[in-house]
Amino acid sequence: MSDTPFDSLDFFRTDELTDDPYPYWDHLRGQCPIKRETHHDVYMVTGYDEAIAVYHDQATFSNCISAIGPFAKFPVPLEGDDITEIIETYRDELPFSDQIPSFDPPKHTAHRGLLMRLITPKRLKENEAFLLQLAERQINQFHARGECEFISEYAGPYTLLVIADLLGVPEEDHQAFLKNLTRHSDLTMSHKPLEYLYEQFTGYIEDRRRAPRDDVMTGLATATFPDGSLPPVDDVMRIASNLFAAGQETTARLLGTALQILGDQPELQQRIRDDRSLIPVFIEETLRLESPIKGTFRLARTPTVIQETEIPAGSTVMVLPSAANRDPKEFEQPGELRLDRQNGRQHIAFGHGIHTCAGAPLARAEANVSLQRLLDRMDDIQIAESHHGPANDRHWAYSPTWMLRGHDELHLEFTPVN
Repeated sequence: MSDTPFDSLDFFRTDELTDDPYPYWDHLRGQCPIKRETHHDVYMVTGYDEAIAVYHDQATFSNCISAIGPFAKFPVPLEGDDITEIIETYRDELPFSDQIPSFDPPKHTAHRGLLMRLITPKRLKENEAFLLQLAERQINQFHARGECEFISEYAGPYTLLVIADLLGVPEEDHQAFLKNLTRHSDLTMSHKPLEYLYEQFTGYIEDRRRAPRDDVMTGLATATFPDGSLPPVDDVMRIASNLFAAGQETTARLLGTALQILGDQPELQQRIRDDRSLIPVFIEETLRLESPIKGTFRLARTPTVIQETEIPAGSTVMVLPSAANRDPKEFEQPGELRLDRQNGRQHIAFGHGIHTCAGAPLARAEANVSLQRLLDRMDDIQIAESHHGPANDRHWAYSPTWMLRGHDELHLEFTPVN
């Protein structure tokens, strides 16, 4: 895309920017780390320091449009030097307004506090054995063939069932969750995932509050806000559903990208096979290089200035961790995967500040266990050229979304190892 007139492209409508957004972001950053694009009047934050500044300024920036950005429709104009009252009056009418990422303090503080009571170090530790057992079970389903479509046969079901176990979804319901919630399910187009999750978790929580048991779901149903109050069933249901939907999707993309990199770089694959202590570093570099979240939105309540860029009240701001993680001011040779990068873990693939992904420790654990077992049981992992083309002319199927980055399909070939 070197000859592409980037300023003429609409980031939110251009397919070629779905496949490779990085030259576009480099172009924006080269002009200014916070650059206003003209198609939807969005301030695009591609600089690392600038992204951190926006993430941490809760007083100026509201999260009410975190998932919908410039496509949020308020019934009144966003006029004046302080639009806080407009936001609070109409925020519940916006799409995804019932999800934690769209909350602002103090509501966000209370709900995140409840979420952190669900994802405790003790619960994560209890979940470890399941991670390993499930990795083995998923690999066994395709292992003898020496090939797989990795997203639908491993990454999707694995990440979904890990969260199901973490939250205590009864094992007898696991297959129903797979049928209703994986992207490759026949029901995907006819059944709305969040509605399914809302229905299931409402039933679980109401049942456990009526008849408590000695199980994880009862702990979920009876968890209290930090102030000790018992949340309404709807609040607990939405917190669990959001964790389920967001955590499964992003971690599946992380795993897909990691396997694509290993399949494309046999020398790197062998180096990691020979020294498994490099796996955590590889995971961090994968997150930095190809962040599963491309961007998230904020709405400026009041006028502000960040690094000499004036942002008027009512402006939509898009923080782009995928771009910030390739800011050359922060990361040397940012387009290269380097296992010896000293500051690699300073990436913001999981966000930063109060909205840092609560499931980050779980995602890292899933990736670590998966890579260990995949490398143990699959030798000479390669990209299937029959599906993706030769090494010098790969064809990938990326999800057509401005928020997420990852493969919809990844066909692999390998030599089975018993």
